[in-house]
Amino acid sequence: MLALMSIQHEIHVFTIFKNILHTVLKIVVSVTGQWCFSDWFCFLVPRGDIMAGTKRKMLALAVAGAPENVNKRNSVSDLKPQGTPIKLTKASGCEKGVGSDRSHYFMDNQQRLGEQFFNQPCISLAKALLGKVLTRRCADGTELRGKIIETEAYPGAEDKASHSAGGKRTKRNTAMFMKAGTIYVYPIYGIYLCMNVSSEGEGAAVLLRALEPLQGLPVMRELRAARRKEGACRVKDKDLCNGPSKLCQALDVSRYFDRRDLASDPDMWLENDPNANSEEPYNIVSATRIGIESHGEWAKKPWRFYLCGHPCVSVVNKVAERQSLSGNEINDFSTSDAV
Repeated sequence: MLALMSIQHEIHVFTIFKNILHTVLKIVVSVTGQWCFSDWFCFLVPRGDIMAGTKRKMLALAVAGAPENVNKRNSVSDLKPQGTPIKLTKASGCEKGVGSDRSHYFMDNQQRLGEQFFNQPCISLAKALLGKVLTRRCADGTELRGKIIETEAYPGAEDKASHSAGGKRTKRNTAMFMKAGTIYVYPIYGIYLCMNVSSEGEGAAVLLRALEPLQGLPVMRELRAARRKEGACRVKDKDLCNGPSKLCQALDVSRYFDRRDLASDPDMWLENDPNANSEEPYNIVSATRIGIESHGEWAKKPWRFYLCGHPCVSVVNKVAERQSLSGNEINDFSTSDAV
């Protein structure tokens, strides 16, 4: 009898623990949009699968004319997970955008860059991407465009600051080992995303750090505002895409773009800038990369490139700019694919 009571007690305790754990996990998913126990074990959980009931309530409120931010949270950051789709108004947005906001100036398919463009060494591609136009086509045909004005090169296995350092392959960085031109989208801090493009070389890729918004600014403003705290100041146009995660927000780049081919994808591609003047080449600044200070000598590599004097640069390096203007540019491109 006592043994039976003991077993019943243990079952009761286990049930309580299971319910508590289930509740905690639901809260984690609702706040971050993903199960994330470490940097090596991170699975995105589509909110459409986990929170279908909440979405139906939000949709009903939207139809009734309720404000967009109906699901308020009091978390530390109060930010919405970037890897999840955003509900936008019919006035503007990537899902329900303004169809008339399409530019006929870019309609020439000859402007699209193909596989040959991406088949070049990492540092070379990082420079070549500057001045090119990244295009994102929304579900209704609306197209968002931004000119690339800042990049960072991560040449592969020998680069200790790269996700592929030492030739390490994981489920997360698979795109870095795929053919040149493959999109690599990864999460940081659980709520932000960064977009990269693979190049020649094993595990080599280029991080897109900043864009100059060219087309679809009303949609970009709404996409950025949807990720910010309620009542926050409006984002200035020059700040819409001046950071790797900001540009992913402004162009609604989700994890679903990971491992897709930028040379053939129907929803995202690169174009030549028809306004570029080939007789006036860009003044490119070579500076150290951002956020990798703990990687010793590799943090000092001048593998961040940006257009000198452009207002949309994420982080200005005055020393590197003076050296660039004086013709005394930092010159440490010591890697197997340096150009």
